[in-house]
This record gives sequence, structure tokens and C-alpha cells, in this order.
Amino acid sequence: MRFPLCLFLALSFAATSFAQNKTNGFEKDILAFEARDKTNPPPKHAVLFIGSSSIRMWKTLARDFPDYQVINRGFGGSQISDSIYFADRIVIPYEPRVIVLYAGGNDINAKKSPETVFQDFKTFVTKVREKLPATKLVYISVAPNPARWAQIDRVREANRLIREYTAQQPGLSFIDVHPRMLGEDGQPKPDIYLADKLHMNEKGYTIWKQVVGEHLKSMTQTQAGGEK
Repeated sequence: MRFPLCLFLALSFAATSFAQNKTNGFEKDILAFEARDKTNPPPKHAVLFIGSSSIRMWKTLARDFPDYQVINRGFGGSQISDSIYFADRIVIPYEPRVIVLYAGGNDINAKKSPETVFQDFKTFVTKVREKLPATKLVYISVAPNPARWAQIDRVREANRLIREYTAQQPGLSFIDVHPRMLGEDGQPKPDIYLADKLHMNEKGYTIWKQVVGEHLKSMTQTQAGGEK
């Protein structure tokens, strides 16, 4: 029985359209960034924060780090693969001196394995280094949260793989936010999250401000004293 050519073409077109829509699901967000860049160009050699909703919702970013020029390019729901896909549009053109990446939680939630998250991170690093070899890259560990606590073992494994890799690579570093976000009982502190128990409230961002700020300060001091 012959497969009708018209049906074959229709199915092929539908599959292609689905793949493109899935890949470009954040196109509106990226276009908005690009439109903003035309009217208010961001500074070169700034500290670029990129990743998922925890970055997008960090509204006090510039105020929290007054000693640095910062750029926020978080787009909610994104995975590491999305930052890879859009790097040529919202990473490379800025020529940042430091990139702070927070992504991976949505990847785990989408049932990606810790190994896949790790491989995607390495791909992001490779893509950045091809165009920006002098740029430092900081990874914020996938955070613990009550809403996805059942995924904590996979989260910890992804963090472990990335932490060990960054420790062996010059220009890469890892920020572990877990010690400050967990209580003495080893569970997420209940008062640092919004009602959805997934995203942080002001108290949560105060913790990140301290942890990330300490790390950036340490990096600055190291650079001032010479590479080690």
C-alpha cells in the first residue's frame, strides 16, 4: 500500500513546525531583549546573568551589585539548551567579562538526566569559549525547592558533575547555594519561597545576593592580584 505523497508532506511539515516551535518557544522573549538593546545598548564587558526564571525574576539585580555593570537576560522556563541556542543573540554580542548562568532545574523537571544536564553545560561553555575565550563563566547550582524536592537526588548529581568539572577548568567556577537555602533539618527553608514553593521571595534573593556577591568579589580580587 502506497503512502500518499500529500499525507507524507503534511506530516513532515507538521513535524518540522513542531520542532521549530519547540526550539523557538522563547523567540518573543529574545526579540524583546534585542529591541531593548537597540534603544538602550547594554555595556560591553559587564557581568551577564542568564538562565531561567530565578534570573528573570531577580528584579533587584543592579541594585544588589552596585559595584558591577550587570545585564539580566533570564527567560522563565528555559533550559540550558535554550541558552545555547540563543547565545549568538543574547550572550556573544555583549562580550561580557563574566557570565553567571542559572539553569538546569527545568531540565531535570523535564526528565533530562543529570548526565544530559552536564553535557549541555559543557556545550554552553564550548560555545562561549569559541567566541569569548577570556570570559569567565560562573554556574549557580540548581537550587533546592519544596515544589521539586522529589527530584533532589538528580539535582544533586547534576550539581556534582558540574562542580567537579568546573574545578578542573580554568575560567570556570561553581557557586553552591544549597548550604544557605537549607535549614538545620536538611530541608529547604520554608520562608524563602513564594506561595508556589518553587520561586524565591525577597528573603531568598537576599541569600543569593550574599553568596553570589562574595563569589564575584573573590573573582575580582583574584584578577587584581593576577591569575592563579
